[in-house]
Amino acid sequence: MNAHIDTGSEGRSSRWLMVAVVILVGLNLRPFITGVGPLAASVRAETGLGTQGIALLTLVPILLMGLFAFAGPSLQARIGASRAVVAALAVLGLASFLRLFVSTGLEMVGTAALLGLGAAVVQAVFPGIVKREFPAHVGLVMGLYSSMLMGGGAVGAQLAPLIAAATGNWHFGLAWMAVPAFVAVALAVFCLPRDDARQQAGNAATAFLRRPRTWLLMACFGLVNGGYSTAVAWLAPYYQEHGWTSAASGSLLAVMAVGQALSALLLPVLAGRSEDRRPWLWLTLAMQAAGFAGLLLRPETAPFVWAVLLGAGLGGSFSLTMIVALEHLPGPAEAGALSALMQGGGFLIAAIPPWIVAVLHDVTGSFHAGWLLHLACVAIVTVLTFRLAPRSYERAMRLSASQVAAG
Repeated sequence: MNAHIDTGSEGRSSRWLMVAVVILVGLNLRPFITGVGPLAASVRAETGLGTQGIALLTLVPILLMGLFAFAGPSLQARIGASRAVVAALAVLGLASFLRLFVSTGLEMVGTAALLGLGAAVVQAVFPGIVKREFPAHVGLVMGLYSSMLMGGGAVGAQLAPLIAAATGNWHFGLAWMAVPAFVAVALAVFCLPRDDARQQAGNAATAFLRRPRTWLLMACFGLVNGGYSTAVAWLAPYYQEHGWTSAASGSLLAVMAVGQALSALLLPVLAGRSEDRRPWLWLTLAMQAAGFAGLLLRPETAPFVWAVLLGAGLGGSFSLTMIVALEHLPGPAEAGALSALMQGGGFLIAAIPPWIVAVLHDVTGSFHAGWLLHLACVAIVTVLTFRLAPRSYERAMRLSASQVAAG
């Protein structure tokens, strides 16, 4: 069933079911990352993981999001986008369920790896599905998808410590995430259209790696999302060092995620009035800078303000950068392949900062150096974004037929 074909009430029903798929898929891609920070003390106590070990629970899934995103176009070419999404959602559900039974640090890292694998495949393939099913509303639906992705982070940060406290067991605080994942599997099986393999997307993806624009998009996406991965790993522990409880610090992380969700939804709508997304991207970068500066200089003055600013900057930047990548190419398969490559390289970059911040914390005894690191990253992305003028899209990604075939 194709959501963009309207044949009366059946077409409208199909379209709204696809919107429901977008919402539920997005909601499942972040809770397993944001839920760990508020429960870090309990996880460390039982598994024996140290500061850098806890960082692995963020680093490993994000690293795998990067590595396996590169396989997205080939996977789509071989088994189809819909099958890939269903299988990946099932992996997310299974890995979350297994967290009921883990007792060692190695087992926790293993479940984190499975979760990263599942999220990687979904994130690599799903934007192409959105562009195919909603060709006239790509910006709006990608904004909704990004918003739900960030909203899922808020849900994870808030519910993980609450469920852990209610049950007296941190395992339940993480394992409940299997439920929405399996619900998403059922809805995706019912709603996603059966699709044929698109080998050309895999070929074009290889050719895209020869284009400097692909690497530029990777750098912008990765440096910004490095700020996200650091925030979800260390914002809660940072305030716990200032005397906050697990639940209170989880609420702060949830507030940040709500800011992300609202910004990811609203900024694409506002930016849709202009072909040039760069002024809006610069606005998101300014908000990130204000948030990191507040954490560095005045952490106790207005912590919820810093969290909202940081979240709004990160969420808006994520959504707009995804849209910019999709707008570089007209075909859904090729645009999806470029998006997958951007996320692949980007998440490889984004996986590293939480570990670097952990090392800096161990050396200096403070998170201040980490916040300063991300202020520098924001400055770099601000300069790189000047290159993303709409008039440059076609020229930057132009491929000849021989290049695609050779790929």
